Amino acid sequence: MSPRRGVRIGVDVGTVRVGIARCDPDAIMTFPVVTLRRRDDWSDVDELARIIDEHEAIEVVVGLPRHLRGAEGVSAKGARRYARRIKDLRPHIRVAMVDERLSSTQAHQRLRESGVAERDHRAVIDQVAAQVILEHALELERIGGRPPGSTIDATDRKDSQ
Repeated sequence: MSPRRGVRIGVDVGTVRVGIARCDPDAIMTFPVVTLRRRDDWSDVDELARIIDEHEAIEVVVGLPRHLRGAEGVSAKGARRYARRIKDLRPHIRVAMVDERLSSTQAHQRLRESGVAERDHRAVIDQVAAQVILEHALELERIGGRPPGSTIDATDRKDSQ
């Protein structure tokens, strides 16, 4: 089954940096976009909103960091809070959380396989992790025939404190 037509944005939320990737309108290829530095004033989310607008995205997929056994910790709470900020700024866009277990490991492996020296990973690792998250979401949609992940509702504030 084919995914819906339209650009999606993949987001890998970290405590210091946020990796951004996107797919083409046919949801076939993914591309690294940028790594944003996290800001206390949330201006990095404003910059992400501009990227969403620039690419006329139909959806934002935010990685949900879970422990290997599936439990959520502090990082997951932070990712949910970040996703809600995105939804607040772009309420007309679907924002969803997708399991991102092992995305960083896969990103490092891809960079090694493509010949990027380990010391040079830091500059792009977050973007590649965002690509991995986005590719996983697109595959879930192809297999399941429906939009991936759990949708963020801007009115739900249980983790926003």
